[in-house]
Amino acid sequence: MSTTCRVLHGPARVPLAHRERIERHHHLEHQLVCPSRGVLEVSTPLGVWAVPPHRAVWIPAGVVHAHLAFGPTEVRALSFGPRDNPLRLDRPTVLAVTPLLREVVACLTDDTELRGDARQRRNLERVALDQLRRVEPLAVCLPSPADARLRDIARILRDDPADGRTLTELGAAVGSASRTLSRLFRAETGMSFPQWRTQLRLHHALTLLASGGSVTAVAVACGYSGPSAFIQSFRHAFGTTPGSYAAGSYAAGSHAADSYAAGGTGAA
Repeated sequence: MSTTCRVLHGPARVPLAHRERIERHHHLEHQLVCPSRGVLEVSTPLGVWAVPPHRAVWIPAGVVHAHLAFGPTEVRALSFGPRDNPLRLDRPTVLAVTPLLREVVACLTDDTELRGDARQRRNLERVALDQLRRVEPLAVCLPSPADARLRDIARILRDDPADGRTLTELGAAVGSASRTLSRLFRAETGMSFPQWRTQLRLHHALTLLASGGSVTAVAVACGYSGPSAFIQSFRHAFGTTPGSYAAGSYAAGSHAADSYAAGGTGAA
């Protein structure tokens, strides 16, 4: 399938409506994308990344990807030449953002005068690259399995994250034994099935909260036994409660969510 090559024109600040989609494309430059509000979903054939405010995603040059916004979203983006890849990443990667990097991105995307001052802009871009060498990549990808049986299970659970069937029961629905499916989940996603499902539910929770869902409604929609179990799982993953996250207080500066890592969330 052919994709569009989008030309990047330096720093950008782009508003996106809820559920607005940017179709599959690639670009010749690396791009650093930072949502200042809303949640941005970045998808490739390898998996899906959910990027909440005060996180960023590095999208390497040449990688085909699409965007989907949840809630009224605003993204700020910087572009860098093909040789400027300080973390040597070859796939989209969510990053913890230092306070200085956040300010540099805001300055470059807010100040129209800087856009006409190439020297000053380049100096700030060098600061951004230096900060990128210091940030922590966060393993928040929801991998997309390749096996047809796993894809069927993934589709079932994406359609209804609250589906509480065991792997044995889901296996019966797709015509495969749970032992085989369990082995395939680890081989193709690097996670156990419970870890993958927890990652899916937390990913879905981010998008529902950004869309204005209440904590109780999101807990039910994501298959938790109640708000308390959801709050505990969300706090463990992101270092804050879903209520505080939804209210925007998390944007004030807690960095505890840097501990969110694939397989570290526990089973829901």
